[in-house]
Amino acid sequence: MATTVKQLLKMSQAELDDLFRNSPAGPLPDGEANGTAIVAPGTKVAGVAAKLIHLLTWQGKVFDAERGILRNKILPLGHKAIAAKVYHDTSWFDKKECIVLDYSKTSLLAQWIRDEIRLIGPRTYLGIVYWRKTKTIDFALEFPR
Repeated sequence: MATTVKQLLKMSQAELDDLFRNSPAGPLPDGEANGTAIVAPGTKVAGVAAKLIHLLTWQGKVFDAERGILRNKILPLGHKAIAAKVYHDTSWFDKKECIVLDYSKTSLLAQWIRDEIRLIGPRTYLGIVYWRKTKTIDFALEFPR
């Protein structure tokens, strides 16, 4: 199974979906994670899009597992904003357990967003972004050692 961002960007959407489907929820993450948006997976565009998004809009997430919350690192300076509640629940994708990143009650800007993540390797999570209930893009979170 792929566990590096470089490998994830080369996978097809079907392969990412299978990886998510076959991975455990894992424990609630804690600490700062580097994020990578996965747009047009398996194409030449994926790597360029990931770099541009990381540089200009979203760099990752900072989790507080004890409190069950997170903040996103956004904009070029990595401001910590756009909070979400973090908890285990049933995935919209496959009805199995996942970790939900729920913005519905914590953010006016992102109230229609729900992320789901699962552990795919040591310190690495694969995520799905939903707009309302529509699956949009995938992302990866890597926690440094």
